[in-house]
This record gives sequence, structure tokens and C-alpha cells, in this order.
Amino acid sequence: MTSDLSGRTALVTGASRGIGQAVAIRLAARGAVVVAHFDTDRDGVTATVDQIERDGGTAYAVGARLGVDGDVETLFAGVEASLAGRPLDILVNNAAAPPAGPLGVTTRAAFDHLFAVNVRAPYFIIERALPLFRDGGRIITISSVATRMANATQTSFAMTKGAVETMTLTLANQLGARGITVNAVAPGATRTATNGPVFETPGLAALITGMTALDRLGGLGDVADVVAFLASDAARWVTGQVVDASGGLFLGPRA
Repeated sequence: MTSDLSGRTALVTGASRGIGQAVAIRLAARGAVVVAHFDTDRDGVTATVDQIERDGGTAYAVGARLGVDGDVETLFAGVEASLAGRPLDILVNNAAAPPAGPLGVTTRAAFDHLFAVNVRAPYFIIERALPLFRDGGRIITISSVATRMANATQTSFAMTKGAVETMTLTLANQLGARGITVNAVAPGATRTATNGPVFETPGLAALITGMTALDRLGGLGDVADVVAFLASDAARWVTGQVVDASGGLFLGPRA
């Protein structure tokens, strides 16, 4: 791995498993000091930090339940203690609540929880992070291809991701004068340790790969590499974009 992020600090939310864990490990491998946020999965975030330290990097675990009153304050009390006066260079808003079901099934409580975790938390995390940011920083939010696909089972979830994509565009315009880039990454069907059994459903993996231009399911590294690119100097001229990291899921009929 390169060390192009050496001397930089990163906060990754939802870093105890899945994409967030892979992103935290990848950023650390490229030289960043990583603050790995977790909600309740302390064992998972411990595994993240342990892996980073085994690879020769530096990481800190910070716990905070997102989507509740005082969430941002709790998070940043831990972030600032971990940074010990150092500025922040990279923020990856990855933590998210999963789809809550289709119209007619999603409860008001589940709907409100989705928006609290997937929209309100990233918005106010960015607001709170900005005073800590050095000019030239990177803000990256994980979205989803659900925003460009009509999937009735994910209506409310897709709405939250559409909101953060709009946030990405407007904040990129607002923060550009400081050299801060703001982008989103939209994964498609990505196999993780948590959702792996889902893809064992007979015919499901074949169905998805059949709709994917690159003809396979995504892996954690596929998404983590895109995030690491956007966090690097190589992406200094990319802002206000939603980068599709789905392998070309659902682009149209395949011959």
C-alpha cells in the first residue's frame, strides 16, 4: 500500500463492520490516523483497531449511538480526545440504518429513525467537524444505487440516500473555497460478513450478477478503494459528485 495519506487524520462512522470497517482499514493502510466510530458493536470496532495496529497503523475507537439526542456531542467528545489537538482531514459518513420496508409496512417510528441516522446525523456531523478541518480536507458520504433504481422495498431508505446526495452537491459548492471536496459513493450489491447469507438464497446471486455490467457481486475492497481515492490528493479536482461503485448494476438490458 502507498502512504499518500501519511500525516492525515480520518473519522469513519460505522467502522465496526462491513464497508465502514474496510474503509477504516484501507485509509490507515495508506497512512492516515483513523478514529473508528461504532454504535453498539464494541467487539467489531476492536477488531478494526486491532487489524490497523497489526498492520502498523494508528487507530482509536469512539462509541456513540447516532440518531438520538446528543449523538453528535457524544461522538465528538471522543473524536477530540482521540485527536488530542490534531486537526481533522477526512470524514467518511458511512453509518446508516438499513431499509425499513415498503410503503404500507414501514412504521412512522422506523421512518423517523431512518432519517435521524441516515440524514440528520451526517448533516450535523459535518457541521460539527468543519471547525476541526484543515483546508483541503475530504468529506465522503456513503450513498446507494437505490437512489437510481425503483425498488419498492427500499423507498424510505432510498429517500434518505437521495437527501445526502443533494447535501453532497450543495456542500461541495459551499466548502470549495476552502479546498474541501465533498463527494458521495454509491455501492450496489456488496457482499459483507453480515449480508453474506442473503446471497446464498438460491438464484439471488445469479440474478444480481446478471444485472451487473461487470458480472459479479461487489466486495468490500471495491468500495474501500473508491473511498480511498476520493480521500487522496489524486481526487483533488473531484467534488460534488456521486461516484457509482456498483460494477454497473442495473444499467440496462444485457445482450
